[in-house]
Amino acid sequence: MNVLKELGIEAVNAGGSSGSDWWSRPSDAGVLDSINPATGEVMASVNLCSAADYERLVQETTNAFQQWRMVPAPKRGELVRLVGEALREKKDVLGTLVAMEVGKIKAEGDGEVQEMIDMADFAVGQSRMLYGQTMHSERPHHRMYEQWHPLGPIGVITAFNFPVAVWAWNAFVAAIAGDPVVWKPSPKASLCAVAVQHICNAVMKRHGYAGIFSLFITNTAKLAETMVRDQRLPLISFTGSVPVGRHVAEVVAQRLGRTLLELSGNNAIIVDESADLDLAVRAIVFGAVGTAGQRCTTTRRVFIHESRATEAVNKLIAAYTQVKIGNPLDTKVLMGPLIDHAAVEAYRSALGEVKKEGGEILCGGRVLPGPGYFVEPTIVRAQNRWNVVQRETFAPILYVMTFRTIEEAIAMQNDVPQGLSSAIFTNDLRRSERFLSAAGSDCGIANVNIGTSGAEIGGAFGGEKTTGGGREAGSDAWKAYMRRQTNTINWGTDLPLAQGITFDV
Repeated sequence: MNVLKELGIEAVNAGGSSGSDWWSRPSDAGVLDSINPATGEVMASVNLCSAADYERLVQETTNAFQQWRMVPAPKRGELVRLVGEALREKKDVLGTLVAMEVGKIKAEGDGEVQEMIDMADFAVGQSRMLYGQTMHSERPHHRMYEQWHPLGPIGVITAFNFPVAVWAWNAFVAAIAGDPVVWKPSPKASLCAVAVQHICNAVMKRHGYAGIFSLFITNTAKLAETMVRDQRLPLISFTGSVPVGRHVAEVVAQRLGRTLLELSGNNAIIVDESADLDLAVRAIVFGAVGTAGQRCTTTRRVFIHESRATEAVNKLIAAYTQVKIGNPLDTKVLMGPLIDHAAVEAYRSALGEVKKEGGEILCGGRVLPGPGYFVEPTIVRAQNRWNVVQRETFAPILYVMTFRTIEEAIAMQNDVPQGLSSAIFTNDLRRSERFLSAAGSDCGIANVNIGTSGAEIGGAFGGEKTTGGGREAGSDAWKAYMRRQTNTINWGTDLPLAQGITFDV
C-alpha cells in the first residue's frame, strides 16, 4: 500500500516498540487486522504485543526516564519542535491514513495531523514556562518557593475517533515535562499509531534519545489491565467509555496513582429567539455530522426556542439533504462511514428506541446498503428525559427539542449525566453571560455563537460529571504530568520554627 510505504512502514510488524530499534515479531500473541471502514477490507496486519514485549518496553521506558528527566526542559522542547517539523513533512500522507483507517473525511484527517503539529508548537513554548511560585516565609532569613519536577513514565490509552491527536495532547506535553510515554492505541487504529511512532522515534533516535515514545498494541483486556495496574506508570490518561473509565479510575486510585479521564459527552446547543440561524445551522450540522457523529464533542442535542423551531428545523433538514456520504478520500464527501459493524448496530438500536418512545424521525434514519459501514445522518424530534437521549450513541443522530425560557433550556442541557461541551447561539448579551455564569452550563467547555465541536489546543480540554473531570492539551494542563515540590531555604544562623513554636534543647 503506497500510503504505508510513504510512511516508512512497508513491512508492518509492529506490536510493540520501545523507541529503540526493536519491534515485536510474530509471537503467540497473534495478529491484528486493520479494517478500512469504508470498504470492510483488510488494509494490513499488525503483530500484537505479548506480555514479554510489554515488560521489555516499560522497563526500557523506565530506564529512559532516568536520563530524560535531567535534560533541560527547553532542550526537551527543541526535540518536540523537531518532531513537529517531521509531522509537517508527513501531514498529507498521515492525514490520508487517518481517513482510510478510521473513516474521517480527508479534511478532518489532515486537520487531526495539524492539531498534532499545533500541539508540538504549543509544547515548545511551554517548555520554557514550567513556572513555580515564590512565597514569603513567616520566618526571618527564610525563602520559600515551589518547583515542578518530572512525574515519571506516563501511560496513554486512546480511542479510535482521534487516533493521533489525543496522543499528541498527552505525549508532547508529557515529553517537555520530562516524562516518557507508553501508548496503547485503539486496536481499531493500529496503523495510525505505528506510523506516528515511526515518525517521532526517527527524530528522537537521530538525536540520541531512544525510549521516550513507546507503543504497544493489544486487542485484549488482560494486557491493558496490566498497564493500568503498573506501579511504574504514575499517571494513566484514558480516553473512552464511562464504564471502562470508572474501572481505570478505581484501579489506579487503589495504587494511589493519578488519572486523566476523557469519557463520554452528550453535548447540546441552545438556539434562542435572537440567534443568527444561518450561523447556528452551520455549526449544528458540522457538530452533529462531522466524523459521522463519532466525536466526544459531537452535537447530540439541540434546544430551539419555540418561536424559531419550525424555521430552524426546516433549515437543518435542507442542510442534511446536501450532506454527501461516501469514500472519505473523495473531497466532495462530507461524511464517511462509522467505524465498524457494532457502531452500525448501535445506530440502528438507538433509532429503534426512539420509535418505541414515540419520537419522530425528521430525516435520515437508514443504514445504507453496500460495502462499508455507512448510515444516514439523522434528525429526531425527541424529549430530553428519554433514556436514549440521556446517553451517548456514537453515531450521527441529532435530537431536537424546544424551550420557552433560557432557564428551561439551560436546565435541560444540564440534565444529563455527561458534562463535556456546550454552546449557545444568541445575540443577547445577558443570555450569553447567563449561560457562561456559575448558574449556567455545567460543562467543561461552554461556547457562544460557535458549536460544541472543534476545540482549540490552547485551552484545557475536558469535562465534568461522568465525562471524567480531566484536562488535557493547553492552559495549565501541563501540571498533571509533573509533581509539585515546595522548598524552604534558611539562609540565616538561627533555626526559628513555624507558627512561633519554641523548642529548646
